[in-house]
Amino acid sequence: MCSRCVMDNDHDPTIQFDENGVCSYCKTALENKELVYFPGEKGKEKIDALVKQLKKEGEGKKYDCMMGISGGLDSSYLAMLGHQWGLRILGVHIDDGFDEPVAQENIKKLCEACHIDMVTIAPDAEQFNDLTRAFILAEVPNVAMPQDNILFACLYQYAKQYHIKTFLSGGNFALESVLKHTESVNVYDMRHMRDIHRKFGTKPMDKLPFLTNYQRVLDRYLRGINSKRPLNYIDYNRERAIQELKDFCGFQYYEMKHCENKLTKIIQLYWLPLKFHNDKRHSHFSSMIVSGQMTRDEALKELQKPLFDSATMERDLNIVLEKLQLDRKTFDEIMAREGKRHSDYKTSIIYKIIASVFRKEIVKFKG
Repeated sequence: MCSRCVMDNDHDPTIQFDENGVCSYCKTALENKELVYFPGEKGKEKIDALVKQLKKEGEGKKYDCMMGISGGLDSSYLAMLGHQWGLRILGVHIDDGFDEPVAQENIKKLCEACHIDMVTIAPDAEQFNDLTRAFILAEVPNVAMPQDNILFACLYQYAKQYHIKTFLSGGNFALESVLKHTESVNVYDMRHMRDIHRKFGTKPMDKLPFLTNYQRVLDRYLRGINSKRPLNYIDYNRERAIQELKDFCGFQYYEMKHCENKLTKIIQLYWLPLKFHNDKRHSHFSSMIVSGQMTRDEALKELQKPLFDSATMERDLNIVLEKLQLDRKTFDEIMAREGKRHSDYKTSIIYKIIASVFRKEIVKFKG
């Protein structure tokens, strides 16, 4: 285990350590910190410039910018800040049928308090559940790939409809600077999506909106659609954000990051750690160590706690499997086998080209 954070070679065999026992994740995060995270006066200047830019872009339009709002902490806190900055925000929420009640209530309270117009989109349940089921049968890590792609497809759709150029993303350095490399997959790779669907799906996909790599790049460079991460311009502290949101609109926090949706909760707390030996708490806590919100000793103490309450997990798992029409015996057999990688299925060559372009602009993109 890293001598500075809690990443280790038990959860990630690709990790490297220097002569002092500091891991490659820490070193990369600390190198990027000065480039993308501005919690002081410089960040305030960036926010002022961004708000000015967004209001100028919104002249003569109904909205200045748009956001995907899940009912989770990061997007909710950013929505509150956007309201305080005087921005007119179009919110987009994807109701995939797995939202936790607390997330639904958070969204309702937040939109009322911030006067946000919210568009809620429910993907075709039969096709969405079938595609998600196919990813489980494919035994790959990122079962949420269809969920993520559909969200961005809808965001881009409404951006074009309302002539909005800028998404405000809740992505941030403070809580997400350490992400395990081996779990990454390009969610816009439709060749990959179709290959898994062709092998394991039983329903068509024609009623689901998707965003391809090609369309994403086209919209970015020809239509000027872009993403900004304003939480990188403030001293973003998790506990303070939770309290401020509670005071502002009665926001309720849930168990941990990404648990506002039953499907993502199952993926994070059950699928990834038990099948792929990937406890994402290591990444989350390490990110908080890098940003100074948690000590290593505190993180180690938290890691000693169970990942989930067994009774609650059993209830949620049965609900998810029933909606996906996947029997428990088949699921348990899948869980008992060694997981596959996304590279075991077809991927698009264009992704490698696009990834290269985006890596060269990563600092600009994150800013």
